[in-house]
Amino acid sequence: MTGNDTGNGTPSRVGLIGYGLAGSVFHAPLIAATAGLALDTVVTTAPERREQARAEFPGVRFAASPEELWERAGELDLIVVASPNKTHVPLATAALEAGLPVVVDKPVAGSAAEARALAALADERGLLLSVFHNRRWDNDFRTLARLVKGGELGDVQRFESRFERWRPRLKGGWRESGATEEIGGLLYDLGSHVVDQALVLFGPAATVYAEMDVRRPGAEADDDTFIALTHTNGVRSHLYVSATTAQLGPRFRVLGSEAGYVKYGLDPQEADLRDGKRPGTGAGGWGVEPESLWGRYGAGQSPLTGGGHPVESEPGDYPAYYAAVAAALREGTAPPVTAYEAAATLEVLEAARRSAREGGAVSLAAGPATG
Repeated sequence: MTGNDTGNGTPSRVGLIGYGLAGSVFHAPLIAATAGLALDTVVTTAPERREQARAEFPGVRFAASPEELWERAGELDLIVVASPNKTHVPLATAALEAGLPVVVDKPVAGSAAEARALAALADERGLLLSVFHNRRWDNDFRTLARLVKGGELGDVQRFESRFERWRPRLKGGWRESGATEEIGGLLYDLGSHVVDQALVLFGPAATVYAEMDVRRPGAEADDDTFIALTHTNGVRSHLYVSATTAQLGPRFRVLGSEAGYVKYGLDPQEADLRDGKRPGTGAGGWGVEPESLWGRYGAGQSPLTGGGHPVESEPGDYPAYYAAVAAALREGTAPPVTAYEAAATLEVLEAARRSAREGGAVSLAAGPATG
C-alpha cells in the first residue's frame, strides 16, 4: 500500500475504480498525499495503466473488476469512483450496498433524482458519500470567496465565470459522445464546476436560461454552452463553458456595488498534477501562482491597462478535499461536498438542458431538504 499514516493508527485503505484522466491525474496522487489515507487497490485492466500506477505507487494492488472490491469489502475503508460518468450511479450504489463509504467524481449522476437517491441510500446505511467537486479549492475561487465574504465588492450584482478552451479538433471518447447514457458534453463536464461554484457563492437559483451549441465538425455533444442563473438573492450568474474559444476571456469577472474583481488564467494545480508534480514536494508551495497572474480589484478601470489593484491569490488546495474525507472517516465529521449539494447542481444542469431545448427560461421550484 502507499499512503500516509496519521500516527494514530492504520490509515484508511482506499480502492480506486478507474485509472484514466480522473483516476491517475487527480485522485491517486491526492489520496497518496493525504495523511490517514492509503491507496490500496486500483481497478483497471489496461496493462499500460497498471504499469503507470505501479511505477508511481509501488506496492499498490490491482483488481480486474469492481466486484473484486465488494468481495474484499472487509479489507477496504473507502471506494473512489473515477470511471466514466455512466458508471457512477451503479458503482456507487454497489459500494454502498457492500457497506463501503464512497467518493464519486463529478457529475455524480445524470439527474438530481439519482443523486438524491444515492444520498438517501448512504444516509440509510450510515455511510459517507461525497462528490469530488474539486474546483471549490481552486486558487481563484478561494480568493473570490474571501472577497465576497469580506464584503469588499459591496453587493455583488453579476458573476461572470468562464471555463474556456481552444480545442478545434475532436479528441474522441465518451466525453464527446452524444449518447444520452454517456452523460457527455461540456454542460455536465465543465458546467458541473461553474454551476457548483456559483451556487456555493450565491445560493440557490430561481431561474435558469441556457444556450447549447454543437459547433465542431463531427461533434455530437455540446461544445459551446452558456448558462444564465438568477439566484434567489438577486445575483445574476453568467457562466460560459466552451471548447471552441479562439481567444479566452477572463476566468472571473465579478461586479459589485462598490468594486469589481477580474481574474485571468486557470488554477495551476491540474497542470502541475499532469506534469507529475505532487503536493508536499518541490519549492514554492503547492497551488501558488506568480504575482503576474493575480487578479485585479477596483472600480472604473480596466485591468488590461493596469487599472485597479492586484489581489494576492489564495493558494489552490485540492489536498484539502481528501484531508476532509480522511477526517470524516476517522471522526464522523461532515464530508467536504455532499451528494445533496451535487444534486442541486444537477437540478440546474437539467434545467439548462431544458431551457436550451425549449428556448426560454426555466423556473426552479424550492427543492427538497438538503440533508
